[in-house]
Amino acid sequence: MPRAKWNEEQIIGILKQVEAGRTVVEVCRENGVGESTFYKWNTPRGHPIRWFGSQRSAATQVVGRRELTAQTTAGGFDAGQCCFEGCTFKKLVKPAARRQAARRFIELFGLSQRQACELVSLQRCVYRYRSRRADDVVVLERMKQLAREHPRWGYRFLCVLLRREGHKINHKRVWRLYREEGLKLRPKKRRKVVSVQRVAPPNTTGINERWSMDFVSDTLSCGRRFRALTLVDCHSRECLALEVDTSLNGERVVRVLERLKEVRGLPTVIQTDNGPEFTGHALDTCAYKNRVKLFFIEPGKPVQNAHIESFNGKLRNECLNMEWFTSLREARIVIEKWRVNYNGFRPHSALNNLPPEIWQQNQAENLYI
Repeated sequence: MPRAKWNEEQIIGILKQVEAGRTVVEVCRENGVGESTFYKWNTPRGHPIRWFGSQRSAATQVVGRRELTAQTTAGGFDAGQCCFEGCTFKKLVKPAARRQAARRFIELFGLSQRQACELVSLQRCVYRYRSRRADDVVVLERMKQLAREHPRWGYRFLCVLLRREGHKINHKRVWRLYREEGLKLRPKKRRKVVSVQRVAPPNTTGINERWSMDFVSDTLSCGRRFRALTLVDCHSRECLALEVDTSLNGERVVRVLERLKEVRGLPTVIQTDNGPEFTGHALDTCAYKNRVKLFFIEPGKPVQNAHIESFNGKLRNECLNMEWFTSLREARIVIEKWRVNYNGFRPHSALNNLPPEIWQQNQAENLYI
């Protein structure tokens, strides 16, 4: 089932966060929203939501109180001042926070280095220590830029992209910078499922040996529903087609297969579920004429078609859930652009962190060698 689109309360909450002073990039990444979608909501014609000046001022006052509380409990001189006034503050645990507090005491109260270090329970050798760690400014700025371009990618994919560009960096350092900058994504809520015995499908030995097909549905901003036919090669993980329309029947599926037949030929086996588009006469006739075997999974067991289900999850998480489509034409353009990026740029963990097209080229070169 498609994920429910944002309701008016969620949209107003996102707009208020930016109105309160937060950047668009931070808010969009935290809520899993594309920047283009946010600007559509923010325009007068983008979405029929109007919130008045009293609501804006109230939201700004609430956020202002939160920022003031956060500054008061952040540590350093503010924390020390609150301590003198009898208030409580967050305990200084890390040496960096204690070093900063000691430095503020020296600058503002004129204490000696020994007195300031004793006050915050810090050794003077630790206070004088200067880190010899390499500067992370260049890597950090590039990481933030990549995180902005790919809001639904985690630190592992960002690490792969940084290594592609020549940065000598391991995943632990990327995770440290990723966490310090607040780029961490919200964890997914996994459903509890019944544990059953699973049978692994037979492994493929080459491309065009087994394809998988399925449908994904979503809605436009006006509420109109559209569907997308997804087609994946199970060996190379390449997305062969993403056909988007409001209605996709068996004849439309056959038309997509005929188009792919002229480009790269048809596979030996096509694996699908038991939907009416796949079990009808149109696809059955096409498969018989081209000597293609149709393999239908058991009803109610999508795990048997794991390759296409995994791809559908990536499509929904990285594209459909982030965009607010205003028309069918826009949906086709954005989804096709994501398909090209998936095949030619996005790392795939099952292909040694290579895109499907690059992986196929490497396999062909090794074969001829």
